[in-house]
Amino acid sequence: MYRWNFASVFENYDVLLVGAVGTLRLFVICTVVALSLGLLVGLGRYSKRRVFYWPASAFVEFFRNTPVLVQILWFFFALPILLPVEISPLAAAALGISLNSAAFAAEIYRGGIQSIEPGQWEAARALGMTPAQAMRRVILPQAVKRMVPALTNRGIEIFKMSTLASAVAYVELLQQGKLLASLNFNPIETYTVIALVFFLFLLPLVQATYALERRMRRAD
Repeated sequence: MYRWNFASVFENYDVLLVGAVGTLRLFVICTVVALSLGLLVGLGRYSKRRVFYWPASAFVEFFRNTPVLVQILWFFFALPILLPVEISPLAAAALGISLNSAAFAAEIYRGGIQSIEPGQWEAARALGMTPAQAMRRVILPQAVKRMVPALTNRGIEIFKMSTLASAVAYVELLQQGKLLASLNFNPIETYTVIALVFFLFLLPLVQATYALERRMRRAD
């Protein structure tokens, strides 16, 4: 017989709006860094040269096999002790989420590149391309089409992982929701609204990805 009352949540929409802006800022930073760094690490994992392969493999195994929350807390609390630097909540959260996601993205890139048939490499060499030119002009354009669904899922995970930044008091959507719930004693309504906001943010992204996949299939 619980009576739902969203009035106090809607009256303080500006609090959630500030959190939503913080979430979007963190999402954009982490997505750009993770996908860019992931490509470099993925190329290192694919390389046959040990000088590139071993550091890339160590990076992937470390960040893929440790929890994101632990990484965020380490950057926020431990790194300033070891180095004379000030780490803000945004920087700690961005480092933890970006590096962790880059490790997973690297494996997506590596798998996409390895899925391209060897004949494509041979055709590129027959045209006189260097390995770097073949990768940039022939292999990656084909591999990216196959990686779009996996990379999109990675982006969705990054958006949802932004809630972990509340552990270091970064002003994002969940952190602001906790504040409202504690002030108004309405956790059910507050967290329901937050869940709906996440859904409304992510649904257009997912639909846009579906449209992009259909367009790529038609182009093929």
